[in-house]
Amino acid sequence: MNGPRRDRKVGPFVENISESMAACLVTMVQGNLLAISIGHLLVAMQTGVVAGAIVGAVLIFWERGKPWVVSALLGVVTGIVDFFVHEGQFGSLVTEAIVTGFGAFLFSWAVGSLLRRWRQARHCSAVQ
Repeated sequence: MNGPRRDRKVGPFVENISESMAACLVTMVQGNLLAISIGHLLVAMQTGVVAGAIVGAVLIFWERGKPWVVSALLGVVTGIVDFFVHEGQFGSLVTEAIVTGFGAFLFSWAVGSLLRRWRQARHCSAVQ
């Protein structure tokens, strides 16, 4: 009985952490997924957990508005956290953090859009 309610609270944390972590990881290795190491994973996990937890906590107290706003918030927070977690590997001092934040925004928006479509399709098939 408590399962679906808990999923609505835990789901955003898991989703935000994974999107932020994925964006950081892909940006750190500059798209070369074969270059991923344990060190890259640990740094990406730090960024993902901190950024995802911050955005997840904000979403608990904030009534969800437009989905792109949540994605933009995750992107901004991910960029800021990434800047403080580790030094950039390319460009100027903030280039990697900006690219990571933009990647988190894109991941969040794309995953959110896909999940909404999947839920709508599942709901429509359950009604029929």
